[in-house]
Amino acid sequence: MHFSIRARAIVIAAGITLAALASTPSQAATKIQHLVSPGGIEAWFVQDATVPLIAMEYAFSGGGAQDPAGKPGVANLVADLIDEGSGDLDSKTFHERLDRRAIELSFSATRDYFRGSLRMLRDNKDEAFDLLRMALTSAHFDPADVERIRSQVIAGLRRDTTNPNSLAGRKFLEIAYGDHPYGRQVTGTLESVPTIEIADLKDYVRRVLAKDTLKIAVVGDVDPATLGKLLDHTFGGLPAKASLVPVGDVVAAKPPQRAFVPLDVPQTVITFGGPGVPRHDPNFMAAYVVNHILGGGGLSSRLYHEVREKRGLAYSVYEALLWMDHSALFIGNTGTRADRAGDTTDAIDKEIRRIAEDGPTQQELDEAKSYLKGSQMLALDTSSKLASGLLQYQLDKLPIDYIEKRNAIVDAVTLDDAKKAAKRLWGQGLLTVIVGRAPQAAAQPAAAPPPPTAN
Repeated sequence: MHFSIRARAIVIAAGITLAALASTPSQAATKIQHLVSPGGIEAWFVQDATVPLIAMEYAFSGGGAQDPAGKPGVANLVADLIDEGSGDLDSKTFHERLDRRAIELSFSATRDYFRGSLRMLRDNKDEAFDLLRMALTSAHFDPADVERIRSQVIAGLRRDTTNPNSLAGRKFLEIAYGDHPYGRQVTGTLESVPTIEIADLKDYVRRVLAKDTLKIAVVGDVDPATLGKLLDHTFGGLPAKASLVPVGDVVAAKPPQRAFVPLDVPQTVITFGGPGVPRHDPNFMAAYVVNHILGGGGLSSRLYHEVREKRGLAYSVYEALLWMDHSALFIGNTGTRADRAGDTTDAIDKEIRRIAEDGPTQQELDEAKSYLKGSQMLALDTSSKLASGLLQYQLDKLPIDYIEKRNAIVDAVTLDDAKKAAKRLWGQGLLTVIVGRAPQAAAQPAAAPPPPTAN
């Protein structure tokens, strides 16, 4: 649904070799370095010689929120095109160089960031970093490549018009954010993508890819001095400062609201959510823990028990917290038969009202805290995962020793904290979007007022 840095799948040309080498970084949490290159490029760095592999994740502030007004999809198109030929290499030759050395290079655009990923064997690091430098500083955007990739994006957008999950996500964001940049689709629309010009792509690169907003995380078999030189060579030629259009803070539209999108498909999709808790909020961790209890705990969550196990209304149901630089959401999704969509929505509403009013039990809180503490290192058990995690911590403006502090922060959440967080998250009800065949009690389209914006 393209809601966050985790929602857009990154397609990479990786082989089995690199995947097999991405083993667990040993004692990584105790060895995170704040590296500053000779040229002043900063990175969080874990030196790990367990395997001869280097993984780097990086991001520039900007993302789809920097798309020109009326032209959503520019950032996404740049991400798809920036490695289609650069420097003195055309697209075919560029990708042959990547394939020959088993170098994984990918780019993606989220609402707030233009992100990149680079993975390579240690012995191929010079060529890998040089190819990345070329992509960032001298991308061709040749007309033939632009039209080829544009056609692929448009084909995907056409598929989305018959995909209930895509339609539900699009409608949900329209209701939640109105005319704010977060209400636009990062991938663009069938109307906007054909109007994007090469000049728009080049202007986006010029405005967004700059050193002052760059965050980098590197994990792997390289010494600090060598890495510093590689970072300077790769990123040193970028502009010193980005030229970003200010994006205002925004609170998602106030629940309850409900919308129905007719679509003749076998399964009805229900997307639900509402305003969330910002990442920098003092009560974020309490919200994170209680959200795990409601819908983030997979087979152990309350929603799964009520909707799947108890009533057999759906195969799966989930709910998660999402946070962005200027807003936050909770959002969930499930699918069911059209004639059971009303019962499913009612069951979700009822369970969310119950936890908002009563909060979790002490046992639920203890079990959630135990799971969240134990699962942290499993989520960071490869070089690539650790690099992604360290980058996200930087984007979230967390301290470099956050990994060591996190379990204590989880432990500090009290039952009273969890109850207050539950009431804050779910006490107002839900924004609900139903996509599918109209049942007898189908929701009617809701006209959402523009959400309040604070600069």
